[in-house]
Amino acid sequence: MSLIQHLRHEAAVAPESGIVAVMNHGRKQEGVIPLWAGEGDLPTPEFIRAAAGEGLDNGETFYTWQRGIPELRQALSDYYKRHFSVDLPVEHFYVTGSGMQSIQLAVQATAGTGDEVIYLSPAWPNFAAAAAIGGATPVAVTQDFTGNGWTFDPQKIRDAITPKTKALFINTPSNPSGWTADVETLREMLAIARQHGLWIIADEIYAHFYYGARRAPSFLDVMDPEDRIIFVNSFSKNWAMTGWRVGWLVAHPSLGQTIENLIQYSTSGVAQFMQRGAVVALNQGDDFIRSQVERAHKARDILCARLAATGRVHLSPPAGAFYLMFGIEGISDSYRAAFDIVDQAKVGLAPGTAFGDGGGAFLRLCFARRLDEIETAADRLAEWIRFR
Repeated sequence: MSLIQHLRHEAAVAPESGIVAVMNHGRKQEGVIPLWAGEGDLPTPEFIRAAAGEGLDNGETFYTWQRGIPELRQALSDYYKRHFSVDLPVEHFYVTGSGMQSIQLAVQATAGTGDEVIYLSPAWPNFAAAAAIGGATPVAVTQDFTGNGWTFDPQKIRDAITPKTKALFINTPSNPSGWTADVETLREMLAIARQHGLWIIADEIYAHFYYGARRAPSFLDVMDPEDRIIFVNSFSKNWAMTGWRVGWLVAHPSLGQTIENLIQYSTSGVAQFMQRGAVVALNQGDDFIRSQVERAHKARDILCARLAATGRVHLSPPAGAFYLMFGIEGISDSYRAAFDIVDQAKVGLAPGTAFGDGGGAFLRLCFARRLDEIETAADRLAEWIRFR
């Protein structure tokens, strides 16, 4: 009997990421344009790095506030007032060791063994895996791809609810599809949660990457203070800080001690010198965010135009996030196609099979990169598609 058979079942059966499998295949090949992962090509801006370096030089290497240093929680409060027009005191904010940990803590706080959590699919695979590892059952509600892009019928959520359902995980704008809920859809999902006494875990990490207005609609636009909503977020995308692993939660102050306890029994907090960088990112990084969104908007349009011109691609320009999820006529096995595209076109994509129900016939690419690379990738993909 192998050692793995003696592990906890949920850990032993945790799936390998289909995205990482393609990355591992192609990362050592010369000349591959890597559009497989959910990060851009820009390093963290110098003004953020300098603040963290100063904190390190000042010896900020000891245990610190588990909910986050006061300066960072105040910066988060100011950020939400500036961008979301809400006045949330610092007691609503909790600093975490990445957006991924924010999701884990939100799931731990709301669902466990024997419970069910509903999420929209295709979806970033880490949420379903995190819920399952924690003992809960993730329940996929599939979105549909039409000529008008990815769509969603809230009735599907109603149909999926059982007495075991404890929470809804809603990611908008969506990774991988770019689907973005409008205000009326958010209101309807909130009404469903209220009717059934469910929590909403709101992943709004890509709120600024929205191509129809200053930011995407948010549950903050429609909720009441006592609604059961926990927001998960990250510094990774907006400020090019993927490797820092710093995130945050927004939750009602009455949950504060519980959230602090969960942080204590996982990481015991985020390094103080890294939080110094996060403070400066929030306070001085609005122009950097705007420049990133403008570049992503141009990249999106370049890709969509060139792939659509092949006449063999099913796509709709995503309303938000910085991903394009598209299908190719005649290709149903996106996992095999992703490996072939790496080898033959030298472009790294993520297979739609990695994103669960509804994604299998699609491929996802990240267009948060410099425009000359995007143009080259678009040309290579278009040529590969034409000769399939």
